[in-house]
Amino acid sequence: MTTLVFGHKSPDTDSTGSALIWAWYLSEVKGTAAEPRLLGEPNTEAAFMLERWNLDKPAMLGDLAEGTPVVIVDTNNPAELPEGVNAADIQGIIDHHKLVGGLETKGPIDITIRPVACTATILHDLMGEDAARMPEPVRGAMLTCILSDTLEFRSPTTTEHDRAVAEALATDLGISIPDYAAEMFAAKSDVSAFSEAELLRMDSKEYEVGGKRFRVSVLETTAPGTVLSRKDALMEAMGPVAAEDGADQVLLFVVDILNEEATLLVPNDLVKSVAEKSFSTAVAGDTVVLPGIVSRKKQIIPNLAV
Repeated sequence: MTTLVFGHKSPDTDSTGSALIWAWYLSEVKGTAAEPRLLGEPNTEAAFMLERWNLDKPAMLGDLAEGTPVVIVDTNNPAELPEGVNAADIQGIIDHHKLVGGLETKGPIDITIRPVACTATILHDLMGEDAARMPEPVRGAMLTCILSDTLEFRSPTTTEHDRAVAEALATDLGISIPDYAAEMFAAKSDVSAFSEAELLRMDSKEYEVGGKRFRVSVLETTAPGTVLSRKDALMEAMGPVAAEDGADQVLLFVVDILNEEATLLVPNDLVKSVAEKSFSTAVAGDTVVLPGIVSRKKQIIPNLAV
């Protein structure tokens, strides 16, 4: 039976690319039939990666049949995975996020969770010498994943190992990291085709803090003004999106990649209170700028308070 490899809902570059990379490795190196899958529409940067490296867009997962062999990448959180995942035959988990708990396996499995910025970095390490066998498109996907998750080494989650792997891949590919990252971020910043609801869900994860359920959304961009020009419409969409998704509130952080700061939209008193308690700031209007805040995993989620 074919092993399905997938990441989380609202797939970003690392979730999309890591599924492709590991499915290639299982199939071409380990001799295990494997295919990547998506749990949603990839964001604009992930779509750029697929086009740039001439990679086929993975199929959507659909219903996950009981007993299907799967490998989960870039998450270990059941809330970010399909219903019925515990009825599948989970073969492995490869991730760089904190251990959440709640997944159940049919037997002992390989679990690798390491404190690096990107799942693709871990995949490179797990391949060992076989990483040299990656074809150019797979190398390109791996480089894109690392540059995305590290924000071209700006994110505080970046380790020297992430940087070393990315630089080696770029050398092999004959690519200038600054030039290529600029292309990636330009693609990520073009969100004109998306509705407000789609933007709020595009790169978002669910968290519970102090008894409140939040959809924590991040839009990383080199053109924050483009997103913030839609501020009123985005705030108007937050209520319906939260209600549809079973959350109390959407928190939207517009991350300015180049200036290394985030702007949080403040539609109501709940978000104002969260902003002031979480980031030791004073909120005077319907937005607040948070200098130095670029990482949801390391700077936003650990500080959230109600």
